[in-house]
Amino acid sequence: MTDNHLQLSNLEERHDFDVSWPRDFHAQKPGVTAVLRVKNEARSLPWVLPPLFEAVQHVVVVDNQSDDGTPDVARAVAEQVGAAERLTVTAYPFDVSRCGAEHLATPEASVHNLAYFYNWSFAHVDTSYSMKWDGDMVLTREGIETFADLSWQLESVEAVIAMPRHPLFVESERVAYLDVYMINVEEYVFPMGEEYRHVKAYEWEMRMVPRQARRVRLPEGLCVELKYLDSDEFDHWDGQDAFGATPRTMRKLREWEVFHALKEGRADEIEGVVRIEAPADYDHVITYVTQAWLPRRPRPVTVPLDQRPGFDAEAPEVPVRADSR
Repeated sequence: MTDNHLQLSNLEERHDFDVSWPRDFHAQKPGVTAVLRVKNEARSLPWVLPPLFEAVQHVVVVDNQSDDGTPDVARAVAEQVGAAERLTVTAYPFDVSRCGAEHLATPEASVHNLAYFYNWSFAHVDTSYSMKWDGDMVLTREGIETFADLSWQLESVEAVIAMPRHPLFVESERVAYLDVYMINVEEYVFPMGEEYRHVKAYEWEMRMVPRQARRVRLPEGLCVELKYLDSDEFDHWDGQDAFGATPRTMRKLREWEVFHALKEGRADEIEGVVRIEAPADYDHVITYVTQAWLPRRPRPVTVPLDQRPGFDAEAPEVPVRADSR
C-alpha cells in the first residue's frame, strides 16, 4: 500500500490485475475522464465516441473479450476526430458475472465480479473526476456542452452528477422509438478518491458516495441509450425472471416489455412510445434524434406520471431505482 493509492488484490492472485486506486481526488490532475467497459460495441462506438471527445478530457475504453473488432473501431474513430492522444484502450480478459443471481454468487474480490472489474477499469483514470459511460450511450449537442462545462465547474467542489438518459430503440437506419414513459436517472460523474470505490450490491455493482459529496441532477434531453431491435440487449443478465421482482428492477421490466413489443411489431400495444422517422437529409435516425429531434422536444421529455392516461392519484407510489446496467 502506498501513501497516495489504495491497493486492492484479487482472490485469483492475478497480481498483474491488482487495482491501484487513488486516495484523494485532489491529488489527481484536473479534468474528467470517461470510462467505457465494452463488449462487442463496434456498431455503436462511431456514434458514442465523437461527442465524448468533445465533452471530456480523456476516454478510457476497457474491452472485455469482444470478437467484433471493438478496440480497433475505438482507435479508428479517435483517429478520425483527431483525438487519438486522448484515448486509452486496454483489455480485461476475464469472464465477468452477469447481473442478477450470478453476480450475487461471485465474491467481490474475484476478477469475475462486476465491482472488481469496475474498480480495475476506473483505476486507469488520472484526472480528478471520472465519468461512468456505456458503449451504447450517445450525447446530444446539449449534452456535449453541459459535460464540457463540468470539467472546470467541478475543480473547486466535491460532487456527484446524476443525469436522466432516454432509451432509443433502433429499428433501422431510418426508424427508431423513444420511450417517454421511462424514468431512468443514474449517477455518472464521481471524484476519483478512496471513498468512491465500487462495491458489490444485489443485482449489480454500486459506487460508494460519502456524505460530504454534493449531489447534482442534470436536466433531461442530454443523452440517449441505444437499443437495437435486431440484437440481444439482455445478454448481460443471467435471466429475466427477476425483472420487476423488486423496486430495483422495475425499470428493467419496462425495458423488456417495450423491447419485445417493438421487436414483434406490437408498437401500438405500448403506451408512451414515440415513433421517430429520420428525414431524408439526415444520414441516420440516431443523428436526427440526437442533433435535432430531442433538442427540439418540449421539456420535460419524460411524460410526468400524473399526465399519463389512467393515472390514479389514490394508488400507492412504487419507488423505482434506476439500475446501472
